[in-house]
Amino acid sequence: MDTIADMLVRMQNALRSRKESVDIPQSKMKEEIAKILLAEGYIAKIEPHAKMNKKSLRLVLKYGTKKKGVISGMKRISTPGRRIYIGSDDVPYVQSGFGTAIISTSKGLMTDSQARKGKIGGEVICYVW
Repeated sequence: MDTIADMLVRMQNALRSRKESVDIPQSKMKEEIAKILLAEGYIAKIEPHAKMNKKSLRLVLKYGTKKKGVISGMKRISTPGRRIYIGSDDVPYVQSGFGTAIISTSKGLMTDSQARKGKIGGEVICYVW
């Protein structure tokens, strides 16, 4: 099962039903993705949470005017069955630069703008806009 895709779908479903927060099972990769979403302003807060001795992350979602979610879309690019790698010259622009691509590089997870600035490529994890 693709746990990162599960995280993205949980967030999309919570945004559509206008929930205040969403709980996702914790892993290092999901925690790093959540930190990037927090730094880029897509979510409001990350809280560690435990439910029946299982660690999870509670992501407090961010909404704009008229209770419309700040995140309007998310897409998983590289899947366990099909990995998508890019070179430093091919780092994508998401929604003409208004979105963010999360890329797994040799220096850790980073956004598309950080990868472009550092001239580094890697595996494209997902797009958020």
